[in-house]
Amino acid sequence: MTDATKDDTLTNREKTNGADAEVGESQAQPTAPSSGDELEALRAKVRELELEVEEARKAYLYERAELENFKKRVQREQAELLRYATEPLVRDLLPVVDNLERALQHAKAGEEPIIQGVELTLKMFLDVLQRHGVSRVEAIGEVFDPALHEAVAHLASEEHDANRVIEQHQVGYMLHDRLVRPALVSVSRGRANGGAGGPAVAASEDSD
Repeated sequence: MTDATKDDTLTNREKTNGADAEVGESQAQPTAPSSGDELEALRAKVRELELEVEEARKAYLYERAELENFKKRVQREQAELLRYATEPLVRDLLPVVDNLERALQHAKAGEEPIIQGVELTLKMFLDVLQRHGVSRVEAIGEVFDPALHEAVAHLASEEHDANRVIEQHQVGYMLHDRLVRPALVSVSRGRANGGAGGPAVAASEDSD
């Protein structure tokens, strides 16, 4: 074989091997997706992320609103607790006031210095209660109010209109704007035969 023939044979083999290599590489590489498919996939991912962000934002706003409502509720409860913290003390002190008032009623027939001393004590005691937000519920002559008064008797009266308080047996007390104890009262049911004093109350409403 001549040198020229050998060169031609080598060249043909190299070409054949190169073509086979190119075919192998083309078969090994996957087909790349089009740019349109990539863009649509990215848009879908963006929409998914936007929905997740919106849900997270709504959850955050809801939790924040719940926390603010909880704080306000706790503050209201604490303020109310502080405002009425002395209510048990007031309840315990009221019988003392009652006893002083009864002592005054019985002592007015006795010595004047004793009366003055008890009156001064009672006044000081009531002043202390007032400084702590306690006020008396005065009922005589007022229209009967079940929110403030407790009726123990209904009496016919020629002088008072129906549903008016004509006697107060025990003073009521308020702590700020809360009723601690209602006033025990007797209430007019008007004239016994009706008329100008107001309609007569049924006879079944007898005094207790």
